[in-house]
Amino acid sequence: MRYRTFGRTGWQVSEIGFGGWQIGGGWGAVDDDASVRTLLHAFERGINFVDTAQLYGAGHSETVIGRALKLWRGNKIYVATKAQPTVWPDPDDDAPAFRGRFPDWHLRENVENSLRRLGVERLDLFQLHSWGPFGHRELDWLETLNDLRCEGKIDQIGVSLRDNRPDEGMNLARLGLVASQQVIFNIFEQQPRDALFPTAQSSGTAIIARVPLDSGSLVGHWTSDSYAAWEDGSQQHQMFRGARFAETLSRVEAIKSEIGDAFPTLAEAAMRYVLSHDAVSLLIPGMKTPQEVDMNVAYSDGARLPDDLIARLEPHAWVRNFYR
Repeated sequence: MRYRTFGRTGWQVSEIGFGGWQIGGGWGAVDDDASVRTLLHAFERGINFVDTAQLYGAGHSETVIGRALKLWRGNKIYVATKAQPTVWPDPDDDAPAFRGRFPDWHLRENVENSLRRLGVERLDLFQLHSWGPFGHRELDWLETLNDLRCEGKIDQIGVSLRDNRPDEGMNLARLGLVASQQVIFNIFEQQPRDALFPTAQSSGTAIIARVPLDSGSLVGHWTSDSYAAWEDGSQQHQMFRGARFAETLSRVEAIKSEIGDAFPTLAEAAMRYVLSHDAVSLLIPGMKTPQEVDMNVAYSDGARLPDDLIARLEPHAWVRNFYR
């Protein structure tokens, strides 16, 4: 496992982190005991950063991670979680108000509940789910979180940007108000590299790249029958509803043709695409089995995509929002 510096915090974090959304249960049935075994295997393989949220299974992901942390006797594991807003912004609203979405009572309640479920005395990284373009000016959230830092309840503050809106983090990165920003970044969602990444690097803001495998499409295993096999109401069934599945599958096949035989699997190319950008502190794929852990950890060897292949993949960028 290779490690990268997490922005200006000085933390040395595994460049492959553990995304905890799937083990919350929103992606279909999960076995909690199996999830704990997978987490412990990930820790043994050198993964030292876990990302979760209150939203993932209404706290269930945090509870499962807490079980694994209680059993772990090795090196430090950095735990990042999130609080959702009291009211989610409309996905089509380009300028939603931010003040009041994370009031003092709400943040304190979320912090206390996350501490209890995770079984830790302090949260390493506490993030706001669904950032907004005016959050750098409407700063009621920051006052509370700074108080919680002084109280020893949280260490660092981060935000999770809205899907497909990386430029909403630009002013926040320029001001350096938080330690990290989490953003969608993969072969389809390439926009963050244009402006957000260099701005974040200039202020020492860490970048957490989420959904590097595009919620499963860039693993490369889908067939025309995959959608019918997904559980009704599951996250992927909702995200790829209607014509979205067929269009995604068509675009994935085009990427496979572009990559050719340069890599054994599309998943490897997709993971290495994200790892090839220095602004990225770590990426957080979901992992449900020790075998998936081993597959992802194998890509942490320093090998990068050739520049000419990265350039050839640029035309495959595709901006969409699953929640609209």
